[in-house]
Amino acid sequence: MFSWLKRSSSPNDPQQAAELYRVVRAELKDSDEDSVTIVASIAAVLLCIAYADCDYDSREEAVVRLTLERMHGIDEAGVSAIMTVLNAHTVRITGAEASTYARELLSLTEEDFRVELLDVLLLVAAADGTITVSETNILRDVTKAMGLNQAQYLTAQSAHRDKLAVLKKARA
Repeated sequence: MFSWLKRSSSPNDPQQAAELYRVVRAELKDSDEDSVTIVASIAAVLLCIAYADCDYDSREEAVVRLTLERMHGIDEAGVSAIMTVLNAHTVRITGAEASTYARELLSLTEEDFRVELLDVLLLVAAADGTITVSETNILRDVTKAMGLNQAQYLTAQSAHRDKLAVLKKARA
């Protein structure tokens, strides 16, 4: 009767992205498990930001694709395979909170890398012309989970200030 209480994966379970990790592992053939985790976590957190407002816009998808194309060791076929998984499993991957993937990045990457990633995450959020309140909330959670501070977030956000939905409403 209460079988829903026995679900095997919680909303914070990164195993919800198991297919993504499997595909990344296959594309990064000779890479170590840390590299696989980093790439899969980046892809997942990018998707979480893009889908934060429940609309994975084609402009956001383009930024995600361009970001993956910049990663060392992934060719065009690999990027396409990862994008296929992101598109097919959006709800499942975003079922784990973005901060779950961000914590993996905190433990495996340097601060400079995470600051650069934060800039990219804001590019994804701003790609459709508006950074919604839900995107802002997830971005703030991700910033904290990646071990970055409020000043770093505000610096990254300042480049997209004109796209903040909260400020657009205040001006209207």
